[in-house]
Amino acid sequence: MTHGAGAPPTVNRRSDERSRPAGPRTARDARPLAVLAVVFTLAQLVVIRPTLGLGWDEIVYTSQVTTHHPAAFFSAPRSRGVSLLVAPVASWSDSTVLLRIYLAVLSGLGLYLALRVWRGLFPTRVLVVAGAFFASLWVTLFYGPQAMPNYWVAVGALIAVGAFLRHREDPSSAGMPWAVVAGAALMAWMRPTDAVWVTLPLLVLAAVWRRPRLLAAVVGGLLAGGVPWVIEAYASFGGLSERLAEASRIQGGLGLHMAVDDQLRSLGGRALCRPCTGEMPHPVITLWWFVLPVLAVLGLVVAVRAGRALRTAVPLACAATAALPYLFTIAYAAPRFLQPAYALLAIPVAGALWYLVTAPRGRWRTVLRTVVAVGLAGHLAVQLAVAVHTANRSAAGREDWARTAEGLHRLGVRPPCLITGHESIPIGYYTGCSSGATAGNNENMTAEDIRRTAERVPVAEITRAGSRPNGYARTWPVHRVEDYDVRVAPAPDTPRE
Repeated sequence: MTHGAGAPPTVNRRSDERSRPAGPRTARDARPLAVLAVVFTLAQLVVIRPTLGLGWDEIVYTSQVTTHHPAAFFSAPRSRGVSLLVAPVASWSDSTVLLRIYLAVLSGLGLYLALRVWRGLFPTRVLVVAGAFFASLWVTLFYGPQAMPNYWVAVGALIAVGAFLRHREDPSSAGMPWAVVAGAALMAWMRPTDAVWVTLPLLVLAAVWRRPRLLAAVVGGLLAGGVPWVIEAYASFGGLSERLAEASRIQGGLGLHMAVDDQLRSLGGRALCRPCTGEMPHPVITLWWFVLPVLAVLGLVVAVRAGRALRTAVPLACAATAALPYLFTIAYAAPRFLQPAYALLAIPVAGALWYLVTAPRGRWRTVLRTVVAVGLAGHLAVQLAVAVHTANRSAAGREDWARTAEGLHRLGVRPPCLITGHESIPIGYYTGCSSGATAGNNENMTAEDIRRTAERVPVAEITRAGSRPNGYARTWPVHRVEDYDVRVAPAPDTPRE
């Protein structure tokens, strides 16, 4: 007999004992998860390499806590979670290699702890497959060692949803509500709006089931992680509604937008697809994206037949609400946006894969095992190829910023200094300068501010070669550095034209 999502699952004693840790087996059962976490950590360092320079968003987050570079402009959609996450290293060291290693180790530990929460809901073998699937995605490998928020929203989602279900099935587990608080707080700490979307099904279920403790845990976690963002909204943006409106403007105006095709285009290794034009990646690269929901639904069907629908339906629901805003409310895409959805979908997908290789009998078992093995091997090969391609392309772009910074140094633009114009935030960081903009999403000063600054420190305006500069820089001497036109403000004691 099966049960609906609101009823407690029924399982036989033998299967329940296999999935619930107990006694001296606890440590032994957790070893495969620890091995997976170590392999994931090492894979990040080998495939992505710790020498990869900081990207644009990483620079914004890291510069808020480092003493080696001026802080970049912090726009309305961002949250301080990543800055606090990197502070233990970035606050005293400017070594990118050390920061990458720290984040890779931390991300491996985060994956281990998140999967441990699910022990007792699924057998360890299912959790290992789920973790391996999520960890092997190129987007997970690429962003695990980066100072970016989305991977940590995924970890928080796994912790919050798993702990929620654990406490639902065993109310005597006193530590699980606190794990719900921790997971929800981690999500809200990193991206408050994402945290709300992920936890919507949990809030509804806790209210329907009349579980005030679970409801308080989810709400308490959201408040613990989100209140600093709200306080900053009033301190720096004029209020919460003003910050939300500004965040919407920066993201192109939130509303009804079809971004499914944009997400597909980004699967080929585009860190940001805005505007998202061009051809679709090869079908081999996007195939897994279409197989993923099919396997997730199969996992739900299997769970319903086994009388444990709730354990699979809840992460599926949370994955759907996590993906919804990034598929249908913004007009651009970045593959990292869907990491929380991928992490939650990995649980039912792993259940489906185990069903395919164990349930059928006779020749079908051999056939399905072969199909699954070949499919997973091909999937891993594709993900690794895209990860390497993305890392190499990102490294080339960041090396270009570093070379431009060297050219600026040769022109006498050295700290303290100010960079404005095209890609002023990353180039300013690599040069050791502050960055400024008089318009656009990163507007933080006026033309008059820039003129006054040029009377005290070196100031450079950067444009693409042949592009028209801003009015305040039109009379400045122009130099060619890499593929840019660089106009350097005359020193205060130099006659101006």
